[in-house]
Amino acid sequence: MRSIQFREALREAISEEMRRDESVFLMGEEVAEYNGAYKVSQGMLDEFGPDRVIDTPIAELGFAGIGVGAAINGLRPIIEFMTFNFSLVAIDQVINSAAKIMSMSGGQYSAPMVFRGPTGSAGMLSSQHSQNFENWYANTPGLKVVVPSNPYDAKGLLKSAIRDNDPVIFMESEQMYGDKGEVPEEEYLIPIGVADVKREGTDVTIVSFGKIMKVALAAAEELAKEGINAEVVDLRTVRPIDYKTLIESVKKTNRMVVVEEAWPLASISSEIAYHIQSNAFDYMDAPVKRVTCRDVPLPYAPTLIEASLPNVERTVKAVKQVMYKEA
Repeated sequence: MRSIQFREALREAISEEMRRDESVFLMGEEVAEYNGAYKVSQGMLDEFGPDRVIDTPIAELGFAGIGVGAAINGLRPIIEFMTFNFSLVAIDQVINSAAKIMSMSGGQYSAPMVFRGPTGSAGMLSSQHSQNFENWYANTPGLKVVVPSNPYDAKGLLKSAIRDNDPVIFMESEQMYGDKGEVPEEEYLIPIGVADVKREGTDVTIVSFGKIMKVALAAAEELAKEGINAEVVDLRTVRPIDYKTLIESVKKTNRMVVVEEAWPLASISSEIAYHIQSNAFDYMDAPVKRVTCRDVPLPYAPTLIEASLPNVERTVKAVKQVMYKEA
C-alpha cells in the first residue's frame, strides 16, 4: 500500500468527492490561487475552476454565512478556516444557522456542509492561535465533530463528512499535514461516530483523538517497557462519541486514562469520565484519570508549551496512578 501525507489524503478526499458530485465546492482564504495555506487544495483550482474553488476575503463570518445559504439551497460546500481559532469570528453562522436550520425549519431544510481546518497548538504561535474548540462545537446539537489522527482515517472520514446531510466540523492539525501513512488507492469510507482500537491491551485503556494520539501511543510503548499492557482507543469522532467501544474496552482493562489537548473544564475528557463512571462503574477498579492542557492560555516560550500540553510523562504517571503504582 502506498504512503502519502496527511494533506494529500485530505486533497484526495475533496477532489474525489468534487468529481463525484458537482454540488460540492471549496471556499476559504487562499484555497485557490495560493493552493491552500497548507497546500491541501494544491492543483484544485486548475482542475475544477474558480466557480468551485473560491478564494475569499479575510471575512470568516461572511463566507461561512454564504456557505450555509448555499447548503440550504442544495449545494455541499466545504468551508476552510485557516485555523479554527478564526472560526470564532464565524461561530454565529456555525451554531445559530448551520446547526439549527433542520430543527428550526421543522425538517424542511438541512445544511449538508463541512467546516474544516487545523485545531490546537502548532508550535510557538502563542495564545490566540493555539486553542482547541472541539468541546465547544461538540456541545452543539445539530453538529457532528470529527478529529482524525492519521492520513488513512482523515481521507475516509472526510469523504463521509462531505456526503453527510448534517453540518460536520472537521478538525485537523498543522503539525500533522506532513505526516505520512498508508492509504489505499481504491475508494473507501469510514463511518462517522465509530472509534478505533489502535493498540490492543489488557491492563488499562488510554483514550485520545487527533494529534494527541501520538502521545497516547508513545506512552503505551513506554508503559510496555515496564510490563504494563495498555489498550489505546482513538475516538476519531467527538460528536457522536462511540461509548460502546469505550465501555467494551473498560470491561477488559478495568481502568481508563483520557488524554486530550483542550483545557480541563467541560472538556471531552470530562464527558467521557462522567459517562464511563455512570455506565460502567461496576467494571472499574479505579476512577477515570484525565490528562489535559494546563488551565492557562498557551504560552509562547517552547519550555512553557512543553509544560502546558499533555505529554508522555504525564500520561505514564496517570496510568500508574490508576494502577496504584504511583501516588
